[in-house]
Amino acid sequence: MQNVVQVVVDNPKVQGMNNIYGLGLGLRRDFLQEVDKNGFLPDWWEIAPENWFNIPFHHREKFEEMISLRPVVAHGLSLSIGSLEPVDMKFLKKMKRFLDRYNIEYYSDHISFSSLMGNQTYDLLPLSMTKKVIDRISHKVKIVEDTLERSLILENATYYYVPDSDMSEVDFLNELMQKSGVKLLLDVNNIYVNSINHNFNAYSFIDRLDLKNCAYIHVAGHYYDNDLGMIIDSHGMKVKHEVWEFLKYTLSKIKIPVMIERDNNIPSYKAMKKEFDTMQKVVNSV
Repeated sequence: MQNVVQVVVDNPKVQGMNNIYGLGLGLRRDFLQEVDKNGFLPDWWEIAPENWFNIPFHHREKFEEMISLRPVVAHGLSLSIGSLEPVDMKFLKKMKRFLDRYNIEYYSDHISFSSLMGNQTYDLLPLSMTKKVIDRISHKVKIVEDTLERSLILENATYYYVPDSDMSEVDFLNELMQKSGVKLLLDVNNIYVNSINHNFNAYSFIDRLDLKNCAYIHVAGHYYDNDLGMIIDSHGMKVKHEVWEFLKYTLSKIKIPVMIERDNNIPSYKAMKKEFDTMQKVVNSV
């Protein structure tokens, strides 16, 4: 199946991301019965491949129709690139079969770990920000890329606890990109959340980040937990005004594709279209 469709919009592509332009949206099973090929469609879809490995028969036809209409980026959940354990080759081979089947060129995951003793925690756990961890991830990046026969993109994660570290987050990301050659999926909500929870300036972070190695951008929702006294990256509500403003600042530095990530409390597709329109206005204002 071929799903590469050239979409002409104002936003330029980023080098190495052919045919991915403009504004994206996560394709969720909740949307499949609402989305109409003759109605609203984003410029591209992002999918979580693990959620589609075993597609129920009654969803498969609609899923394949939707991803045939727009380019697709796969955003994984289970790579666990920062784990002390070896790369899960069985998982990688399964991922490659999926990506090959649907002709998906781009695959991303998270700068974190999510597995312990071969078992998935179903959570993105924080890493120590050290050169040793950079070396470990860089070694695994090569294994992943060689196995998948694709470049890997990694996302900066939120963290609520900082394990033993001897580098700032921005220095860690810059050195990881330089050493491994990996591109960054820049989640501006995650940076904003971390900046509040760990008391640093998000705008200065962007000023210091090596943006030329960024592939695309996530925006998402968060909320303040009064009991914990911190912001929680929930991906379960609308994007906050302060994150839209932070996105505008980031896009003033670099023009790359942007998408809304919504994983919990999934609204109707019609409601997501309204938030997509907000994103369009923000991007057009820069």
